[in-house]
Amino acid sequence: MSDDTADSVLYPNRRGDKAEGGSGGVSRRTLLAGSAAAGAAATAGCSGSTPGSGDGGDESGPPTVYVFNTGDMTVSVIDAAADELVTTTFLGATASFPSNQFLPGMLTGDDDAMWLNVEQGVQAVTAGSLSEAASLDTGSGANWQEVTPDGEHLVVSAREPTHTQYRLDADPASESFGEVTAELDRTDEGGRGDNNGPGPCDISIHPDGQYAYIPDIFADTLTVLDYESFEIVNQVPVDPVGDADNVSPWMDTVAWDGETLLVENNEGDHGTESVWDTSDPANPEEVTRLTADDNLGALPLTSEIGPDSETAYVFTPNSQDVTVIDLTANEVTGRIDLGGKAFVGTWDPARKKLYVPVQTSDEVKVIDHAEGEVVGTISVGSKPYGATAGFVRPETDASSNLLASLATLGVEIPGGGTTYCIGECACGHQL
Repeated sequence: MSDDTADSVLYPNRRGDKAEGGSGGVSRRTLLAGSAAAGAAATAGCSGSTPGSGDGGDESGPPTVYVFNTGDMTVSVIDAAADELVTTTFLGATASFPSNQFLPGMLTGDDDAMWLNVEQGVQAVTAGSLSEAASLDTGSGANWQEVTPDGEHLVVSAREPTHTQYRLDADPASESFGEVTAELDRTDEGGRGDNNGPGPCDISIHPDGQYAYIPDIFADTLTVLDYESFEIVNQVPVDPVGDADNVSPWMDTVAWDGETLLVENNEGDHGTESVWDTSDPANPEEVTRLTADDNLGALPLTSEIGPDSETAYVFTPNSQDVTVIDLTANEVTGRIDLGGKAFVGTWDPARKKLYVPVQTSDEVKVIDHAEGEVVGTISVGSKPYGATAGFVRPETDASSNLLASLATLGVEIPGGGTTYCIGECACGHQL
């Protein structure tokens, strides 16, 4: 990507006026309009706040999808039963890759925590109030994290300059919640070029527990981490195909049955998709690599796997679609047009529908797994990127509604914790 678009595309919450040579401020007309909208929001917020689930910790709460809007640091709350927007409220932080593998089934009470990748680390916010519950400064601007299937640990990849894996206590009821319980410095492994480390990127965790899979973008390896002992038990080299110099694996997803692992590679000009056999969890083997010749969409970035573990959905933003893969035949079966660029998605808690934030149209597309097509479109906040799900509706009030209105209108609100990766960058973006 050219340098002249970096500010406006990679960092959209640095206001577009600045990127275009303006001051980045807000006009008097915008402020006047904002005052009227904010007043209306404040009035509505006093009488129409959305309550928390109050469900006592079971799964009887309302199925909910949370979409993080990188353009204005808001979060849009979606009713996953009706596929309707409930509210968009100000968060003051944003996440491109919130934990969403096993977490949706765990967000059942107001005090349960969503884990977000934020500036220089990771952060937990309570599902009921969206208030900060814990945070870790990793010393890196690029971070990915995932909660283990038992909910006890959060495993973190912090890319350069730290090149470190962390394990945190992820149990909100624990006295040590949010504290680092293990750490693994990987800088001595080195990396391609002047990278002083392997560049650990995404985290996906085997559903049977014990193992986490980490693509290393600067080392062309897939690392298998035993997250209980916090030791590397295997590291599989990945060789390029065709004329590519490097594979650059960056994101990955394990199937719910534990038999298959998908890895997205920033390989060549188009990108490739690797399908791995993980029936022996500690010893993954690559069985096929899909390319443009196989009808793979452009720039495979992340993926989600259907509840039957037989269908994969790969988000391919440069072709503005989702590539569908039959994991039994290991072949592309089709592409679902999104009408814009989407980088990630999340399942609803029941894993029946896939919610896909389309960053370039400020919408979420709803893909029904059984029907294999888009069945709904929901308008959300500015430049939606990351998403996760649960059974809790966050409380909103006049203050958060007011801030959301002002942020939507372009008023810069002091805050922190914005994700480094809030544009078309993902793991491959150079810090």
